[in-house]
Amino acid sequence: MSQYIDGFVLTVPRKNLAAYKRIATKASKVWRDHGALEYRECVGDDMTIQGMVAFPKLTKAKPGEVVIFAFAVFKSRRHRDSANKKIMADPRLAAMCDEVKAVFDCGRMAYGGLKTLVHA
Repeated sequence: MSQYIDGFVLTVPRKNLAAYKRIATKASKVWRDHGALEYRECVGDDMTIQGMVAFPKLTKAKPGEVVIFAFAVFKSRRHRDSANKKIMADPRLAAMCDEVKAVFDCGRMAYGGLKTLVHA
């Protein structure tokens, strides 16, 4: 059975990066407590590759914003669906809502569930 990935791409004002890291660290505990096998939050670093669409352009990042690429790994889609019900009901996540809204624009976050095609 192949693993299932929840992926997220968003932008965060660079000035809010430390606050975002605190939120992401709290969120990682919620995801892991409810079964995520792995949880990563990555900040853009090398975003100027010639001949490709860079994440800042794709996300329409504003000046002073950085791109975050994040993902959680699950055993399967069924496992992800079960875990996400618990994650979304977790009071720790609800408690973070106001803090999240102050740090980045959730309306610009992209999300998707992905089947693993290659796992090397």
